[in-house]
Amino acid sequence: FPAVLYFTGIFIAVHLEAKKHGLTGIPKEKLPRFSALIKKTYLLLPLVLLVIWVSKNMMTMQRAAAFSIVATILVGIVDGIVSGSYRAAYRSLKDKKNDKAVAGVICGNNEETENCFTLKKFIDSLEAGGKGTITVGAACGVAGIISGTITMTGLANEMINAIVRVAGDKLFIALFLTMLCCIILGMGVPTTATYCIMAATCAPILTRMGVPILAAHFFVFYFGIVADITPPVALAAYAGSAIAKSNPMRTAYNATKMAVGAFLIPYIFCFNPEMLLIDTHAASVIMIYITALFGIVGVASALEGYFFTDMGFIDRILFIAGGLMMIFPGAVTDGLGLCLIAAAIAMQYAKRKKRIAQ
Repeated sequence: FPAVLYFTGIFIAVHLEAKKHGLTGIPKEKLPRFSALIKKTYLLLPLVLLVIWVSKNMMTMQRAAAFSIVATILVGIVDGIVSGSYRAAYRSLKDKKNDKAVAGVICGNNEETENCFTLKKFIDSLEAGGKGTITVGAACGVAGIISGTITMTGLANEMINAIVRVAGDKLFIALFLTMLCCIILGMGVPTTATYCIMAATCAPILTRMGVPILAAHFFVFYFGIVADITPPVALAAYAGSAIAKSNPMRTAYNATKMAVGAFLIPYIFCFNPEMLLIDTHAASVIMIYITALFGIVGVASALEGYFFTDMGFIDRILFIAGGLMMIFPGAVTDGLGLCLIAAAIAMQYAKRKKRIAQ
């Protein structure tokens, strides 16, 4: 259920962002036929192999990446042969009385080989990959220095002791401070190592305050991973910006804004352990999911500044207050939160009608 809620939240955030900027889908007539896409599924083979090699611990990450590159080259060549792209490019060059048609197809420095995997495209991809790794490598280096300093100097233990002293018996404060601690300790750390660090340092704080052990471990692991999209390090955002050729910090900011569910869901299942199917029944889980979904919609809308139309200050306050109220368990908070979100939606609808009328 947390995963379904997370991806639903991202879908809503992306949808609102698209509506805000007037983006529309590709017209149906321009979409490729489904049957044509199915025939090209073999292009996913390198990605599938990479996931299998890494997830099954069949080889090291570096070796898996190297073999995936080789698989990508082979699949690209096979695709050119199967689809007839090489043959079409060769004939086109021959018709132009090009004496070096074979070399032209292999090197690919011409418009005829636009749809073929060629030597030039291979070299260009190596160049782009090298440039992309510069920003990611720099971020990894900085993250390693920060996390190493925190761990080796004993600062991590001091941070944890400070959380216990400041939070006292207030669970929300403890969760918030633990979240900050997990994000800092999780910067640039591999997944397995992240969980080991979080389980040993941060999880005991929450279990001591009565959070079920499964929920506590999920909470700390969740935020250890969320560090990958949280500025200032945000390794996943750096990798994404290298692919998209965008500003890394802007990418990290937008990723954090759209993945607002990732920052709310751990709180929800700590206050409502039933979401993790701990001592619960179906009706309770469904009710928690619905209220949590409304909460995520409210907060996501406030951060985007858009629902039916652009928001003003009051709209944002109503959306975010209502969304946050629905995170906390209880009929009273859920009812108040739902009323605030309903009022904000009504205001948005009235603004939209007024704007259309004008």
